[in-house]
Amino acid sequence: MTSTGGPATFTEGVDAAVAETVRRTGATIGALYVCAPDEPVLLLEVLCGAPADFAAPWARVPVASPAPVTDAVREDRLVWVASQEEFARAYPRTAVALPYPCALAAAPVTGTRRWGSLLLIWPATRPPHMSRREEGHIASSCRRMAQLLEEAVESGQGPVPGAQPRVLPVASGTRAGRPAPAAADFAERLPGGSCALDLEGRITFLTSGGAELLGRDADQLLGTVPWQSLPWLDDPTYEDRYRAAVISREPVMFTACRPPDQWLDFHLYPDASGISIRIVPTGAQPPSPALRRSAGTAAPARAGQLYQLMHLAAALTEAVGVQDVVDLVADQIMPAFGAQGLVLSTADAGRLRITGHRGYPTHVIERLDGLPIDTHFTPAGQVLTSGIPSFFATAQEMRRIYPEAQTISGKQAWAFLPLIISGRPVGCCILSYEHPHTFSAEERAVMTSLAGLIAQALDRARLYDTKHQLAHGLQQALLPHTLPMVAGLNVAARYLPATHGMDIGGDFYDVIRLGDTAAAAVIGDVQGHNVAAAALMGQVRTGVHAHATLGSSPDEVLSRTNRLLSDLDPGLFTSCLYAHIDLARRRVQLASAGHPPALLRLPGHRTVPVDVTPGPLLGIVPGAKYPVTEFPLAPGLLLAFYTDGLVEAPGTDLDDSIAQLARRLDDAGEGDLDLLIDSVLRESGPTRQRTDDIALLVLQSGNGPEEGPA
Repeated sequence: MTSTGGPATFTEGVDAAVAETVRRTGATIGALYVCAPDEPVLLLEVLCGAPADFAAPWARVPVASPAPVTDAVREDRLVWVASQEEFARAYPRTAVALPYPCALAAAPVTGTRRWGSLLLIWPATRPPHMSRREEGHIASSCRRMAQLLEEAVESGQGPVPGAQPRVLPVASGTRAGRPAPAAADFAERLPGGSCALDLEGRITFLTSGGAELLGRDADQLLGTVPWQSLPWLDDPTYEDRYRAAVISREPVMFTACRPPDQWLDFHLYPDASGISIRIVPTGAQPPSPALRRSAGTAAPARAGQLYQLMHLAAALTEAVGVQDVVDLVADQIMPAFGAQGLVLSTADAGRLRITGHRGYPTHVIERLDGLPIDTHFTPAGQVLTSGIPSFFATAQEMRRIYPEAQTISGKQAWAFLPLIISGRPVGCCILSYEHPHTFSAEERAVMTSLAGLIAQALDRARLYDTKHQLAHGLQQALLPHTLPMVAGLNVAARYLPATHGMDIGGDFYDVIRLGDTAAAAVIGDVQGHNVAAAALMGQVRTGVHAHATLGSSPDEVLSRTNRLLSDLDPGLFTSCLYAHIDLARRRVQLASAGHPPALLRLPGHRTVPVDVTPGPLLGIVPGAKYPVTEFPLAPGLLLAFYTDGLVEAPGTDLDDSIAQLARRLDDAGEGDLDLLIDSVLRESGPTRQRTDDIALLVLQSGNGPEEGPA
């Protein structure tokens, strides 16, 4: 993401603000993220103090993902992480790809609206607490950046999605690349060798002693990256030490072997402009040296790519449903490889069904969806059946074998990655490019490894979605679609699923019409949040309904249902509260199987729990007894039945929670029962994350049986 091509005032102003904030706060690295205009994603706009490839895993961050920069935007607060240990606890996914000692802060950039967030990173040696002065500097800088963004948008110079982030040069005042003769002479007189790297890892200075120890002339090494120009340093272990020095700004040391047997110690001393390195022979071979690879061994992936792969792997483990996998591949894996198009398909009944896509028009997806697995229209079928990925660097390569595919796609380069688990085809992931793209051996290796992780995540997600749809459909079929109208009785109910987990549960409720002058009300909670819980909920509700319509008393209804569950032995327990409401005799009878007590409110009185002696949960004791509590059905009497999801919370006393629910019923007042339920649930915080589902059933008596339907 970068600015439009008009006057440079916007980019210059924002760049200067970021660089100044890094300088004033003593940070070593700074990054400005800006909210994408048309999707919930943060895009890296400016990076200061580190190479662009360091930030590759986080160039595009979904706002909903767990990360300091996203928390700062969502919660509109300063996020402070004082140490690597705290980082790993709070943000394990991000910490996997940034395993270096450091402290960091993320602050929201907010003006007339939320524009994004600012990330600052310090060495781990800084104080563990942020001072008020530092917080003030950061807040002031963020307000300034928000103002610059607002002015830029008003003048048509705002950020443009899709462009590369700007990497700021190292702080002004940096020394020139060629040292003064006196400094060069000083370095030459030191024993061993010396060299300097810029923050990109390129060699900018090398003494004759350093060149001799490295085994190359200085002219061959200046301007190169050592782990690319020196094969014996081509190991991610050594590149990782360089990355550690840049991020942590702390001295780092490692030992490497120059063939055939010359062991060298490398001492790295970083600052804001680069890294000074002392190279000296090792006195003795280290006990656990990095092993030299034979000439025939394939080069390993870069350290940055390995960390990026670990970051993406951690993200894939958090994906729950198929759409989560699609979104993660589109939001993080596509940008990681610079792709502009994505097609993710699954193998279903001999065909490739597209489950997600990006960067393609609808008519192209319609043409590609449902192709046979053995299709020769695109490489997808061959890739999936053979298990071997295919890479096409140009449109000409594609046209030679699949002439129609390139015409339909309109892209210029493709990576077809088979998604296979234990020899079983799961699907195919296609990354495409709008321009020719050469796939290096390292990139192919990383893509292939990532395809295996995508396959596992997609397979888990499909299983989850299937089970969820089954259980959700079963639950919805078993819950009452409407409640019967009973003369002289107003009824209303609500069910809220859990927001964490499979979004299903075993809570149920029902109102049963028993002739013209009686009704039964029941509420229950089956242990668990899965298909088994939903199925058992249906069995309990059916059993209660059958025994109630036979005219059984409340204790008999619960006893017979208990015997049914004991015989079925489902391995799950159920709480239940049953009420028989006699509108002719104006009496209510209650029996409980380990369920929270009903709440009762008489006109002009406070809401109180009904004192019911509960019997054991259903399905535990085959011959259990369930005492019955009876009280008058006074005109205007209100009864509220609920499940424990409405009152139970970690660290909260259950009696206190029930008393608080009673107060909320009082505060909701009289009137329409649906509005009363809405008020109670709203005050209970229904938008919060719920680990349990909630059922609430409310009944209110009219003046008598002669009153019409509610």
